[in-house]
Amino acid sequence: MHSLPAFLAVALAVTLTPGPAFALLLQTAAAHGRHVALANIAGNSVGVLIWGALSAVGVSALIAANEVAYDVLLLTGAGFLLYLGVRALRARGSASVVSVAPSTGAPERNQSWRAARKGLVNCLANPKLAVFFVALFPQFLTPGTAVLPAALGMAAIIVLFDVIIYGTVAIVVDRFREVIRPVFMRRLSQASGAVLVVFGLGLAREAR
Repeated sequence: MHSLPAFLAVALAVTLTPGPAFALLLQTAAAHGRHVALANIAGNSVGVLIWGALSAVGVSALIAANEVAYDVLLLTGAGFLLYLGVRALRARGSASVVSVAPSTGAPERNQSWRAARKGLVNCLANPKLAVFFVALFPQFLTPGTAVLPAALGMAAIIVLFDVIIYGTVAIVVDRFREVIRPVFMRRLSQASGAVLVVFGLGLAREAR
């Protein structure tokens, strides 16, 4: 790599830019707390690493260039975001949306696995990441660089920023769950669901 400081600045800017992953994290943290939210972050991080690897072997470029593949992935991602957003909006009652009391054992593990899968699917079903990696990574590679290790390394840097910043958000939201009435956390969860719907509609409109 060259211009490492420039890449770090870009990676930080990407992480700080609100998107579907952030909205999903916020909804998950408000509804289930930091442990489940951290699982969501882990799933999203795996997705970022997979896109990094796919960009190195050329799959991301093929998706970005193929109109049908791009639209199919785009509409899949839009449908998934709409599904998650509508579910959050339709949830009723504090018990069904927000459980402030800490959960332990199998229920929390199941929630964590579901949150991780949501993070992974949300990431992989976003073709914008394919375009992003194809456009971004080559700018920071010197000629003759081993592409796969370099792409994974850059993706890992983005993941590191995601874990630090998103993890901090999850912890802060979880702290608020301990002192704020459940009804407000339910409203936050539903508001985040509305944002997911907006992102889903935005993706659907971008189909070619």
